[in-house]
Amino acid sequence: MLANQRREKILDLLREDGSAKVIKLSKIFKVSEVTIRQDLVKLENDGFITREHGGAFLKNFEDSVKSFTLLNQDNIEKKQIIGRTAAALVQQGETIILDSGSTTTEIARSLIGKTGITVITNALNIAMMLGAEPGIEVVVTGGEFKPPTLSLTGQKAANFFEDINVDKLFLATAGISLRSGLTYPSISDIVVKKAMIDASDTTYLVADSSKIGKNAFASLGALSLIDYIITDDAVDQQRAKIFRDNEIEFIIAK
Repeated sequence: MLANQRREKILDLLREDGSAKVIKLSKIFKVSEVTIRQDLVKLENDGFITREHGGAFLKNFEDSVKSFTLLNQDNIEKKQIIGRTAAALVQQGETIILDSGSTTTEIARSLIGKTGITVITNALNIAMMLGAEPGIEVVVTGGEFKPPTLSLTGQKAANFFEDINVDKLFLATAGISLRSGLTYPSISDIVVKKAMIDASDTTYLVADSSKIGKNAFASLGALSLIDYIITDDAVDQQRAKIFRDNEIEFIIAK
């Protein structure tokens, strides 16, 4: 892995977890602690992070937590369209899981006003958004709090889904490719997302087109884990054909 690629993935991880220690990053990326410190110096000089003794933390993420807003607002218009399309698939009487993330947050926003549904989520911002809706029952997992994503993660969050069965899961991702499958910046999320998939009858991956063909650090598994991909109409048609040839069905949000 080239240095600039490693730094990009370090930054992705910090955007998920908020902070990280040098020793942990050294083990994850299989490079020396000296190399990691050099990476962190570069990221700090570029204005993305603040270094501290033994590690670093994401710059300005405290303000995001206090205002209860997500940092990642890239491609928000596409995510809003995906959110409306996904929400339209939810029927009265169903129990669904909403994964944490900016796209699933847009699904939650589009669920406002629906009645007779139950939403299970590990995203505190989604719980707060839907918790006051009289027609929606909201259930929140336990787990360790990740400030930048306002989410709960780790084994305790995963354990929540034992012996649970739901109609639909709307799953987020950082990257999708045929070779690497579903990928994420943070290892701690993998066990949670696997448990969500196991608990669901149908899994919809929700991702704007910029995620397709992109790889993050940690792999959840093959695309065969999901039933549908909901994405926007900017998806590359040749790439979409390759996915369809491998029996991955697309729903294009409009």
